[in-house]
Amino acid sequence: MLSPARAPSTAPQAEAAFDVADTQALVVSNTAVNSDYFHMVLEADGLAAQARAGQFFNIACPATGNDLPYLRRPMSVYRAAPAKGQVEFLYKVTGAGTRGLATVRAGDSVAILGPLGNGFTLDPRWKNIVVLGRGVGLATLAPLAELAAEQGVGVTAILSARSRALVMSVERFAKSGAAVEVVTDEDGSSEPAAVEKLLERLIVQGKADAFFTCGSNRLMLLMKRVGEKHGIPGEVAMEQQMACGLGMCFCCVRSFATPDGDTEQRRVCLEGPVFALREALSW
Repeated sequence: MLSPARAPSTAPQAEAAFDVADTQALVVSNTAVNSDYFHMVLEADGLAAQARAGQFFNIACPATGNDLPYLRRPMSVYRAAPAKGQVEFLYKVTGAGTRGLATVRAGDSVAILGPLGNGFTLDPRWKNIVVLGRGVGLATLAPLAELAAEQGVGVTAILSARSRALVMSVERFAKSGAAVEVVTDEDGSSEPAAVEKLLERLIVQGKADAFFTCGSNRLMLLMKRVGEKHGIPGEVAMEQQMACGLGMCFCCVRSFATPDGDTEQRRVCLEGPVFALREALSW
């Protein structure tokens, strides 16, 4: 049974805040990381540099000779550095918006609205967590690993990609103190069965008080199933097309499971983008 969109009553999230700013941010750098991904650093004092792990900004992408992107593109925060007044993003070039964004150079400016949405939460009782990300999902999970380290929580980071050449942020996760496990399609280690064995081993070792994931539907479903099997809580950061990013347009609505077995509609931008793993459904 479907019910109207409403904020979840059971998910361990803060209420969405509207303390946001639409900022013209100066581009410090915008460089290719590999054949698919770019890393962009912006100067954005004030609110733009106060984003929490898991939150996002809605970014205006410039037009090019071939593309005229109309809507802004939501991008999760890769790093927020309040002392420098900077915010960073890691993004994959896939369409008109990101193709335009890839043309931006140092000294240009881009409009960013945010920080938006609800970020990750860490229970003070947790001693060790597992983060499982694939592709650009690693951009969302890197700040979480650093937040956990600041709070004395151990992290195992399972980083998935098509090939080792496309695995990103290994050094960043390692620098935060995370134990890094790289799994790829090219050697078969990213297959769900192989990842499940890895998760089960971490559980036996007492290194999995909570699960966090982003970037892959199949890996999210795997982590959800293993978590339910062992009673391990968790969160998932959803990726979704958006328009306003503020909850007004309802174009980012997805279905979620409720504790009583029903299904309800929630806005990823407002009630999320981070949700309780047990409530997430396949996309």
